[in-house]
Amino acid sequence: MTTIDWRQLEQLQSEVGQDAFQEVVDLFLDEVDEVIARLDAAQPARALEEDLHFLKGSALNLGFKVLSTLCQAGEKRAAQGQTADIDLGEIRAAYQTGRDELVAHSASAF
Repeated sequence: MTTIDWRQLEQLQSEVGQDAFQEVVDLFLDEVDEVIARLDAAQPARALEEDLHFLKGSALNLGFKVLSTLCQAGEKRAAQGQTADIDLGEIRAAYQTGRDELVAHSASAF
């Protein structure tokens, strides 16, 4: 089972063109890597909520469907102050799986 909506990526690539698409993917990976690395249930609930909101939006743009779903659920929990109920390991794993799929799939295939 794939964790990426490849049609979403194909649509994005057709909208921005091949050169810009690769830049978008590179920027996505850099920014999301940074946010994933700082996720911590001990951080203030509002900060965690903001990070998960950012991740959700970024994931939706690049078709990371599993990651976006997990981040949406975590964002809601953080908004309610329930940070201990958020499985950050599952979020990290979903990102890593999607990241691995994306990197393995050549951008030229789009």
